[in-house]
Amino acid sequence: MDRAQACAFWLDSGPPSPGDGLAGETKARLRAAYGEPHRRYHDMTHIADCLGELARVEGLADERRLRLAYAIWWHDVIYDPTRSDNEAASAALARDDLAALGEADSTCAEVARLIELTTGHQVGEDDPDGALLVSIDLAVLGRSAEAYDAYASAIRQEYAHVPDAFFRPGRAGVLRRILEAQPLYPDPAYRARYEDQARANLTREIATLS
Repeated sequence: MDRAQACAFWLDSGPPSPGDGLAGETKARLRAAYGEPHRRYHDMTHIADCLGELARVEGLADERRLRLAYAIWWHDVIYDPTRSDNEAASAALARDDLAALGEADSTCAEVARLIELTTGHQVGEDDPDGALLVSIDLAVLGRSAEAYDAYASAIRQEYAHVPDAFFRPGRAGVLRRILEAQPLYPDPAYRARYEDQARANLTREIATLS
Protein backbone atom coordinates (compact mmCIF):
# COMPACT_ATOMS: atom_id res chain seq x y z
CA MET A 1 0.00 0.00 0.00
CA ASP A 2 1.19 3.56 -0.66
CA ARG A 3 1.81 6.07 2.14
CA ALA A 4 -1.68 7.59 1.99
CA GLN A 5 -3.26 4.11 2.18
CA ALA A 6 -0.94 3.07 4.99
CA CYS A 7 -1.78 6.27 6.84
CA ALA A 8 -5.52 5.58 6.53
CA PHE A 9 -5.00 1.97 7.65
CA TRP A 10 -3.07 2.90 10.80
CA LEU A 11 -5.34 5.82 11.70
CA ASP A 12 -8.22 3.33 11.85
CA SER A 13 -8.40 1.83 15.33
CA GLY A 14 -10.84 -0.86 14.26
CA PRO A 15 -10.00 -4.53 13.72
CA PRO A 16 -8.23 -5.55 10.50
CA SER A 17 -9.96 -7.26 7.61
CA PRO A 18 -9.01 -10.79 6.41
CA GLY A 19 -7.24 -9.43 3.33
CA ASP A 20 -4.95 -6.99 5.14
CA GLY A 21 -1.93 -9.30 5.05
CA LEU A 22 1.04 -8.79 7.35
CA ALA A 23 -0.13 -5.31 8.36
CA GLY A 24 -3.45 -6.80 9.41
CA GLU A 25 -1.74 -9.56 11.37
CA THR A 26 0.42 -6.97 13.11
CA LYS A 27 -2.55 -4.78 13.98
CA ALA A 28 -4.42 -7.82 15.34
CA ARG A 29 -1.45 -8.62 17.58
CA LEU A 30 -1.30 -5.03 18.82
CA ARG A 31 -5.03 -5.00 19.55
CA ALA A 32 -4.62 -8.25 21.51
CA ALA A 33 -1.84 -6.67 23.59
CA TYR A 34 -4.01 -3.66 24.39
CA GLY A 35 -6.75 -6.05 25.46
CA GLU A 36 -4.69 -7.60 28.28
CA PRO A 37 -6.85 -7.95 31.40
CA HIS A 38 -4.65 -5.84 33.68
CA ARG A 39 -5.12 -2.74 31.53
CA ARG A 40 -7.71 -0.20 32.65
CA TYR A 41 -6.42 2.98 31.00
CA HIS A 42 -3.55 1.89 28.72
CA ASP A 43 -5.87 -0.05 26.44
CA MET A 44 -7.45 0.23 22.99
CA THR A 45 -9.69 3.05 24.18
CA HIS A 46 -6.56 5.14 24.86
CA ILE A 47 -5.08 4.23 21.48
CA ALA A 48 -8.31 5.07 19.66
CA ASP A 49 -8.50 8.39 21.52
CA CYS A 50 -4.92 9.27 20.54
CA LEU A 51 -5.53 8.31 16.91
CA GLY A 52 -8.63 10.47 16.91
CA GLU A 53 -6.59 13.39 18.21
CA LEU A 54 -4.00 12.86 15.47
CA ALA A 55 -6.66 12.64 12.76
CA ARG A 56 -7.92 16.08 13.77
CA VAL A 57 -4.50 17.70 13.35
CA GLU A 58 -4.44 19.59 10.06
CA GLY A 59 -1.56 20.20 7.69
CA LEU A 60 0.54 17.08 8.28
CA ALA A 61 2.14 15.37 5.29
CA ASP A 62 1.31 11.67 4.97
CA GLU A 63 4.83 10.63 5.98
CA ARG A 64 4.74 12.58 9.25
CA ARG A 65 1.21 11.47 10.04
CA LEU A 66 2.11 7.84 9.42
CA ARG A 67 5.15 7.99 11.72
CA LEU A 68 3.01 9.53 14.45
CA ALA A 69 0.30 6.90 13.92
CA TYR A 70 2.92 4.18 14.27
CA ALA A 71 4.22 5.79 17.46
CA ILE A 72 0.71 5.90 18.90
CA TRP A 73 0.00 2.26 18.09
CA TRP A 74 3.24 1.00 19.63
CA HIS A 75 3.87 3.48 22.49
CA ASP A 76 2.10 1.42 25.18
CA VAL A 77 2.09 -1.99 23.51
CA ILE A 78 4.23 -3.33 26.35
CA TYR A 79 2.67 -2.21 29.61
CA ASP A 80 3.41 -3.87 32.93
CA PRO A 81 2.88 -1.59 35.97
CA THR A 82 5.53 -3.56 37.89
CA ARG A 83 8.38 -2.67 35.51
CA SER A 84 10.08 0.61 34.63
CA ASP A 85 11.20 -0.05 31.05
CA ASN A 86 7.84 -0.27 29.27
CA GLU A 87 8.54 2.58 26.87
CA ALA A 88 11.99 1.32 25.94
CA ALA A 89 10.64 -2.18 25.39
CA SER A 90 7.75 -0.84 23.32
CA ALA A 91 10.18 1.22 21.22
CA ALA A 92 12.35 -1.85 20.59
CA LEU A 93 9.32 -3.89 19.53
CA ALA A 94 8.24 -1.08 17.21
CA ARG A 95 11.65 -1.15 15.52
CA ASP A 96 11.40 -4.88 14.91
CA ASP A 97 7.78 -4.88 13.78
CA LEU A 98 8.14 -1.92 11.43
CA ALA A 99 11.28 -3.41 9.91
CA ALA A 100 9.33 -6.62 9.28
CA LEU A 101 6.64 -4.50 7.59
CA GLY A 102 9.30 -3.16 5.24
CA GLU A 103 9.75 0.32 6.70
CA ALA A 104 13.07 2.09 6.17
CA ASP A 105 15.61 2.12 8.98
CA SER A 106 15.13 5.88 9.32
CA THR A 107 11.40 5.45 9.91
CA CYS A 108 11.95 2.67 12.44
CA ALA A 109 14.48 4.78 14.33
CA GLU A 110 12.27 7.88 14.35
CA VAL A 111 9.22 5.99 15.60
CA ALA A 112 11.31 4.41 18.36
CA ARG A 113 12.64 7.84 19.33
CA LEU A 114 9.13 9.27 19.50
CA ILE A 115 7.94 6.42 21.69
CA GLU A 116 10.80 6.89 24.14
CA LEU A 117 9.79 10.53 24.58
CA THR A 118 6.65 9.31 26.35
CA THR A 119 8.82 8.09 29.24
CA GLY A 120 9.14 11.55 30.75
CA HIS A 121 7.12 13.61 28.26
CA GLN A 122 9.99 16.06 27.85
CA VAL A 123 10.73 17.37 24.37
CA GLY A 124 13.68 19.39 23.13
CA GLU A 125 13.49 22.48 20.97
CA ASP A 126 12.69 22.20 17.26
CA ASP A 127 10.95 18.82 17.59
CA PRO A 128 7.39 19.40 16.34
CA ASP A 129 6.57 15.71 15.95
CA GLY A 130 7.83 14.93 19.43
CA ALA A 131 5.85 17.87 20.81
CA LEU A 132 2.72 16.67 19.06
CA LEU A 133 3.01 13.04 20.17
CA VAL A 134 3.67 13.97 23.81
CA SER A 135 0.78 16.45 23.79
CA ILE A 136 -1.59 13.88 22.30
CA ASP A 137 -0.55 11.33 24.93
CA LEU A 138 -1.26 13.88 27.69
CA ALA A 139 -4.54 15.15 26.23
CA VAL A 140 -6.58 13.31 28.86
CA LEU A 141 -5.09 15.53 31.58
CA GLY A 142 -6.84 18.56 30.10
CA ARG A 143 -10.28 17.05 29.64
CA SER A 144 -13.30 17.76 31.83
CA ALA A 145 -13.06 17.05 35.55
CA GLU A 146 -15.35 14.04 35.08
CA ALA A 147 -13.19 12.58 32.31
CA TYR A 148 -10.03 13.23 34.28
CA ASP A 149 -11.44 11.52 37.36
CA ALA A 150 -12.32 8.44 35.28
CA TYR A 151 -8.73 8.40 34.01
CA ALA A 152 -7.30 8.73 37.54
CA SER A 153 -9.55 5.91 38.76
CA ALA A 154 -8.39 3.67 35.90
CA ILE A 155 -4.74 4.34 36.76
CA ARG A 156 -5.40 3.39 40.38
CA GLN A 157 -6.92 0.11 39.19
CA GLU A 158 -3.83 -0.64 37.13
CA TYR A 159 -1.77 -0.17 40.29
CA ALA A 160 -4.13 -2.16 42.50
CA HIS A 161 -1.15 -4.23 43.65
CA VAL A 162 0.36 -1.15 45.35
CA PRO A 163 -1.01 -0.34 48.83
CA ASP A 164 -2.43 3.15 49.39
CA ALA A 165 0.40 4.01 51.78
CA PHE A 166 2.83 3.75 48.85
CA PHE A 167 0.58 4.62 45.92
CA ARG A 168 -0.60 7.98 47.22
CA PRO A 169 2.80 9.64 47.73
CA GLY A 170 4.19 8.00 44.60
CA ARG A 171 1.32 9.17 42.43
CA ALA A 172 1.43 12.65 43.95
CA GLY A 173 5.14 12.86 43.15
CA VAL A 174 4.52 11.91 39.53
CA LEU A 175 1.79 14.53 39.21
CA ARG A 176 3.96 17.23 40.76
CA ARG A 177 6.71 16.50 38.25
CA ILE A 178 4.21 16.84 35.43
CA LEU A 179 3.05 20.16 36.88
CA GLU A 180 6.64 21.41 36.98
CA ALA A 181 6.86 21.20 33.18
CA GLN A 182 6.88 24.63 31.57
CA PRO A 183 4.83 24.29 29.47
CA LEU A 184 2.97 21.11 30.25
CA TYR A 185 1.95 20.72 26.59
CA PRO A 186 4.88 21.33 24.23
CA ASP A 187 2.62 21.63 21.18
CA PRO A 188 1.23 25.20 21.00
CA ALA A 189 -2.26 24.20 19.85
CA TYR A 190 -2.64 21.67 22.66
CA ARG A 191 -1.26 24.18 25.14
CA ALA A 192 -3.93 26.69 24.21
CA ARG A 193 -6.66 24.06 24.39
CA TYR A 194 -5.75 22.04 27.48
CA GLU A 195 -3.04 23.62 29.64
CA ASP A 196 -5.19 25.51 32.15
CA GLN A 197 -7.67 22.67 32.68
CA ALA A 198 -4.86 20.13 32.98
CA ARG A 199 -3.14 22.12 35.71
CA ALA A 200 -6.44 22.46 37.57
CA ASN A 201 -7.11 18.72 37.29
CA LEU A 202 -3.62 17.76 38.44
CA THR A 203 -3.73 20.15 41.38
CA ARG A 204 -7.09 18.78 42.44
CA GLU A 205 -5.91 15.15 42.33
CA ILE A 206 -2.77 15.98 44.30
CA ALA A 207 -5.00 17.48 46.99
CA THR A 208 -7.03 14.25 47.20
CA LEU A 209 -3.82 12.22 47.57
CA SER A 210 -2.40 14.29 50.43
